[in-house]
Amino acid sequence: MNTNLKPGLYIIGTPIGNLMDISERSLSVLNNVDFIICENPKISLKLLNNFGIKKKLISLHDHNEDKVILKTSKYFKNCSIALISDAGSPLISDPGYKLLRYCINNDVFVTSIPGASCLIPSLHLSGLPLNNFAFYGFAPKQKTKRRSFLLKIKTNSLTGVFFASKENIDNCLIDINDILGNIEIAVCKEISKINEKTIRGSVKKLMSKNYKDFFLKGEFTLVISPIETKKNNILDSSIKTEINKLLNKFSLTETVKIVHKLTNISKKDVYKMALKIKNV
Repeated sequence: MNTNLKPGLYIIGTPIGNLMDISERSLSVLNNVDFIICENPKISLKLLNNFGIKKKLISLHDHNEDKVILKTSKYFKNCSIALISDAGSPLISDPGYKLLRYCINNDVFVTSIPGASCLIPSLHLSGLPLNNFAFYGFAPKQKTKRRSFLLKIKTNSLTGVFFASKENIDNCLIDINDILGNIEIAVCKEISKINEKTIRGSVKKLMSKNYKDFFLKGEFTLVISPIETKKNNILDSSIKTEINKLLNKFSLTETVKIVHKLTNISKKDVYKMALKIKNV
């Protein structure tokens, strides 16, 4: 047991590109914990070796979280344990939620050491309204799920932020234009790195050949301008299209439940629209 730190879980944000973004407090805690739970030991070692930190590492990912909890649970009352991800703030589209809930439910001390995240810098760089925003995680790769994902964003009047991989970015832009329209967006990559870049403009502008090279590699953060949707027009043509598709596979009641869950539109409004479509 390390007596310098209170036993428990220390959630620590790590740099997303520039190693100098790590705080002195984060380094101090990493130096003094008993061991570190990380996403990928090979990636975490690069960070730790850079600062001369030698600790036992335990890998945690989506498919072994229950096993890691079982393996480490006996240590939480007497040891200080750090949780880090490959880059940025843990738990933001990264594994570790089950571990966090285990600690909270078992009265284990939990604290968070603030650190880097590409979420806030992307909002800063977007030039779009950022007083109120919603974060949606990673855009789904499967088309039907991705379209439902964007429909949910459409029904929200907040600035939207989500991640997309290089394999998915082109499809995301196509679907944004189709479902949300030719709206203003910003796309950021390589935040805090030497090749950091943000492009801004309408969806169609960013889909042009001028920006083709920008999307060839990297992981992207998309910031979507708020969609102004009047309440009496919330069930627009794109949502009607999705309702029509669902009615071909599901009953009226099931369709209403699915659309309500995906969009937060009232079941009453969804039912009225679905009933009209069904009776056409």
